[in-house]
Amino acid sequence: MTDMTDRKEQINFGKMLHGGDYNPEQWLDSPEILEKDIEYFKKAHINEVSIGIFSWSTLEPEEGRYCLDWMQEIIDRLWANGISVILATPSGARPKWMADKYPEVLRVDEYGKRDFFGARHNHCLTSPVYREKVRIIDRMLSERFGKHPAVIAWHISNELGGAAHDCFCPLCQAEFRIFLREKYGSIDNLNKAWATTFWSHTYNSFDQVEAPSRRGENGLHALNLDWRRFVTDRYADFIKAETAAIREGGSILPTTINMMYDFIPINYHKLAPLVDIISWDNYPSWHKKEEAVTAMDTAMQHDFMRSLKKAPFLLMESCPSATNWQAVSKLKKPGMHEASSLQAVAHGSDSVLYFQLRQSRGASEKFHGAVIDHYGGDDTRVFRDVTRVGEDLEKLADVCGTETVAKVAVVYDVENRWAMEQAQGPRNAGLFYTETALKSYAAFRRQGLNVDVIDESQPLDCYSVVAMPMLYMLREGFADKVRTYVENGGRIIMTYWSGIVDETDLCFLGGTPGGLMDVLGLRSTEIDGLYDWEMNTGIPADSFSADGTQDKAYPKEDGGPIISGTKASYTCTHLCDLVRVSTAQPLLVYGSDFYKGWPALTVNRFGEGKAWYVCADFEQRLYDDLYRAIAGEAGIRGPLGEVPEGVEVTTRTGGDKDFIFIQNFRRERVAVALPAGAEILCGEYDGTIDSFGTVAASVRK
Repeated sequence: MTDMTDRKEQINFGKMLHGGDYNPEQWLDSPEILEKDIEYFKKAHINEVSIGIFSWSTLEPEEGRYCLDWMQEIIDRLWANGISVILATPSGARPKWMADKYPEVLRVDEYGKRDFFGARHNHCLTSPVYREKVRIIDRMLSERFGKHPAVIAWHISNELGGAAHDCFCPLCQAEFRIFLREKYGSIDNLNKAWATTFWSHTYNSFDQVEAPSRRGENGLHALNLDWRRFVTDRYADFIKAETAAIREGGSILPTTINMMYDFIPINYHKLAPLVDIISWDNYPSWHKKEEAVTAMDTAMQHDFMRSLKKAPFLLMESCPSATNWQAVSKLKKPGMHEASSLQAVAHGSDSVLYFQLRQSRGASEKFHGAVIDHYGGDDTRVFRDVTRVGEDLEKLADVCGTETVAKVAVVYDVENRWAMEQAQGPRNAGLFYTETALKSYAAFRRQGLNVDVIDESQPLDCYSVVAMPMLYMLREGFADKVRTYVENGGRIIMTYWSGIVDETDLCFLGGTPGGLMDVLGLRSTEIDGLYDWEMNTGIPADSFSADGTQDKAYPKEDGGPIISGTKASYTCTHLCDLVRVSTAQPLLVYGSDFYKGWPALTVNRFGEGKAWYVCADFEQRLYDDLYRAIAGEAGIRGPLGEVPEGVEVTTRTGGDKDFIFIQNFRRERVAVALPAGAEILCGEYDGTIDSFGTVAASVRK
């Protein structure tokens, strides 16, 4: 892997990429269509295509017989017309001859049954045969096309981990045992970390360990966690192997893998260092909910992807029309395609790419939206929408390669999620981890603040404020990192159901949040799981003591109220943490139930910093008020000050300019005041912004 600091100039392609997945192998018998496609691409301002993603059976129709000339002709023709290529390795779906001759390349399910040939993503990541076949075709593609002037990057495989299950074959089971032996060193260490004496499941050797399954062991939560870590490790090793094959073929071009929305089975933070560019596939269900709600959720995913490397990313797939695989194939309303595309750019993407450029005529995704549909003309609404985006991207050329500077962050950790969602309590009918993280994210974004979405492995000291919702699992070293951060002047907001277990899912002894009770100035005693129909309130802490009696008054926090409107009350549902404070200052207390008067929101000074603790699953309004007060105290302000409801404000920075994107995700026009001296780059603005409208402007710093 080349040092990323040496690759910055190469990774900045010097233009906003516009294009996407193209499958010319489906049209080799229709050369007139391939010729027409070039004409359409140029008209729609498409300057990039991604090819080869599922081309293996055309590249190698029989074992050892390679047919690469058709790809050479396509790439040459694209380059002659000024269109760049992101070339894929074809490992996402193997040819039929391979499955027939080498059945070990197909996965085995948890019941011990091997998959039949079909679909995609169902290869065994461990199979030596599959790895060797992939190495051969990857190296051959690299040798043939890796230095072609049209080819600008490598797209490794496709949507890694997108299968319905993992592989439980003997090869993978053996690798899992090696993984565990390297991690724990001895079987005694494993037994202790996994708490195997529970239900008398102690192992005598690593050879006895089997992958978790519904057919066997799945009650050892640490086993389940380590299996997920192992599966991530298998994908990481597979990426390394594919990258090595490309480098053996002589290509030094940057690599990427296309990640997916809120994807749980793999820890993307472990894969990010293995590629040069982060990219992902974005398919929001627009118009299913209020557009502003969907936009906020999508924005958080964009920022998660950008934060993996703290660098611009690529929107590798999006749909210019309706998908065919969601529950309802909803068309995008006028303006929605442009708004959705430019939202990605606002949050750090240097591309808007589609699946697909020409609609497939048959098979699984024949009704998935495309730039060119079955009609085959350029006078469609979708084609006009795509063309407009292409025009926008050309106007935004100066934004390409610029950075996103965030002074606040939200910790959203997939390993924590793995652990929490299998923990069996305090609510097995919904913990709402993602929703809780989104509340913190939205509270920052509604102030027009850029937000990094990080995990526990990433640094904290570059932020003024860090939200840490529902960190049930504190991975090794994280509590110390938080302690140092707050001591040195940082501000954290932690919530209920945090600091409960270590990274092998062993509960902390001596009190929770483990290792952070003094930082937060409290101890969690119990947590109440509320039925769906139950609720409580948080009311101002005027005259209640920590145990619910009214024999003393809490002193007021120095520096004035921390929530605007000291008489405000807030509703909470799902989970209520019962805490005893030591040095923490209660700001809100519960308004009802047997824990009436117990702290519901606290703040604690620790060293040079502060730590807030949100004790219950409060409504969004609590987060909005609290985070606005904390940001104000920290001296953080967005570029517009007040942001109207349903409007997004996002900033990218380059040189002596800030590039500000203001997007209206409401269904009516909204008045917005631009910063002084703003120069509009694209979008229509008359003091207001139209429904689903975007205005991008530059402001000198």
